[in-house]
Amino acid sequence: MTVLGSRGSMAACRDDCSAYGGDTSCYMVRAGNETIFLDGGSGLASAPAVYPKAPVILLSHLHLDHIMGLGMFTGFFIPGQQARLYVPFCEDDESAARTIAQVFAPPFWPLKLTDLEGKPKVLAMPKKLSVGEMEIETMEGHHPDRTMVYRLSYDGRSIVYATDYEVDEASFERLIAFSRDADLLLYDAQFTEEEYPGKKGFGHSTAEKGIELMEKGGVRRLMLVHHAPSSSDRVLRNREKLLNRTDVLYAREGDTLDI
Repeated sequence: MTVLGSRGSMAACRDDCSAYGGDTSCYMVRAGNETIFLDGGSGLASAPAVYPKAPVILLSHLHLDHIMGLGMFTGFFIPGQQARLYVPFCEDDESAARTIAQVFAPPFWPLKLTDLEGKPKVLAMPKKLSVGEMEIETMEGHHPDRTMVYRLSYDGRSIVYATDYEVDEASFERLIAFSRDADLLLYDAQFTEEEYPGKKGFGHSTAEKGIELMEKGGVRRLMLVHHAPSSSDRVLRNREKLLNRTDVLYAREGDTLDI
């Protein structure tokens, strides 16, 4: 799994964001000949163009920071590659295509994604999906305008992606069960415990809740994601240092983990 974009809400192009990265949410997962992207934030623009098999993009939700990289994904421009883009909470493929075209079509974008040379497919995300030998399960998270949590499983290993998630009692219990014994959990930690009371209802969480989820679910490693645009390298480095755990880390753009 490679971090292509770890920032949340808005990209941050500043010198003091260079270590952890300024691009918004995008994580590339490779297993066998398959390539799956978790979200299509601005980090997707730096992804490779050509793949052993056509890549798949899974969107957690449709807030702009999670889709802004789609129009610049070079993988959509390769004739014959035909990447697949899965959109959550759509009734069918037609409604998924219409939903994406609300942003990626004139006057907001020069072309529809489906008009690009690679002719990518825009599809409604089912409850479960198989991509080669990789199995993908879903559960709905807790976030304004809804969000999807994903679990990717391959060869006895698994990754759970829970970004843009705010804790409520019912969904947190479901998420613990959904994450049970995962090898890696990507979890939204945009706010500190001190910041959270003033940000309640924004749809984001804290490192402490991520650690609680990790420990209750028996997850092996935790990666904290969706860094606030205002959080500098110094701030994130200090937060990571205070945690002082080898099994918990803050996502850094460019980092690769073997699962």
